[in-house]
Amino acid sequence: MIKTKFFGRQFIFGGIAILLSLGMLSLNPVWAQTYPDKTITLLVPLQAGSAGDTVLRVVAQKMAENMKQAIVVENQAGVSGLLGAERVSRAAPDGYFIGGISDSVLNFAANLVEKANFDSVGGFEPISLVANVSWVLVANPALGAKSIGDLMALARAKPGMLDYASAGTGSPHHIAMEMLTRPQRVTMKHIPYKGASQSLIDVVSGQVPVMFSATSVALPFIKQGKLIALGVPTEKRSPLLPEVPTFAEGGVAGFNFATWVAMYAPKGTPALIVNRLNAEARKALEDPAVREKLLSMGLEPAPTTPAQLAKMTADGHAAVKKIIKDAGIKAE
Repeated sequence: MIKTKFFGRQFIFGGIAILLSLGMLSLNPVWAQTYPDKTITLLVPLQAGSAGDTVLRVVAQKMAENMKQAIVVENQAGVSGLLGAERVSRAAPDGYFIGGISDSVLNFAANLVEKANFDSVGGFEPISLVANVSWVLVANPALGAKSIGDLMALARAKPGMLDYASAGTGSPHHIAMEMLTRPQRVTMKHIPYKGASQSLIDVVSGQVPVMFSATSVALPFIKQGKLIALGVPTEKRSPLLPEVPTFAEGGVAGFNFATWVAMYAPKGTPALIVNRLNAEARKALEDPAVREKLLSMGLEPAPTTPAQLAKMTADGHAAVKKIIKDAGIKAE
């Protein structure tokens, strides 16, 4: 530390301030202070029309309006979203290519493969949680089941003969059913699809009798009578389906299930940009019109700090890893 008898303590403090300022500049380049000055791409490694895709488009549109800068949403759902997530992780860390990634990709799919080509926990700069996604267990009316209790009875009567659909091996739809059936000592046959949309369509058409679905995706079919809601895996009834009992009310206690979607930037993105995006995401999610729209679709707005999202990601990854190991789930 430099000292002189002319400037004394003031010079010391001034030197510290200069060093701190230089440190901040190294973390946040000058160009970051003008961000954003061109179109931002938000890559969503999910199918268009899925619950996660829907919420991200609503929030991105509001962020773009507030920032007065275009945000283009691009979908890339290959390999359960892993290709899209990898693409985000390898993008330039300048804030112009970010990801809207769900835990179905980071925690479920990434834990299923032997080694993902990105680090789910440390390979991104977390921006903010966007929303929690509520779920419902649905069945084709032809199955004859009216409740979760009915489904369990049918499955016990025909061990391994009752099919259920999912968005793919290791998807939340698959993991949720494993979490439900294993403690109940019930065996059902898994029919994996390459996405949530097609699997739900086949349940609606009667090709497969039952599946777990995000409430926002299944709700229109439930209202039309094309699907029967057997129960919701939450402690309280859903405000969107107030007439549908919880699993506990239907005789299956201790089972709760929900997923989430969040925004991430490539590792190394300057803190100034991450914090700006966090502030804009929070502002959009606090907008009354945005909140009302998301809630009407069964999506709970849930903004967080980057640090809070980092912890959620790490904790969720570890929890799902244990479930997959205990259930012996393997990639197909």
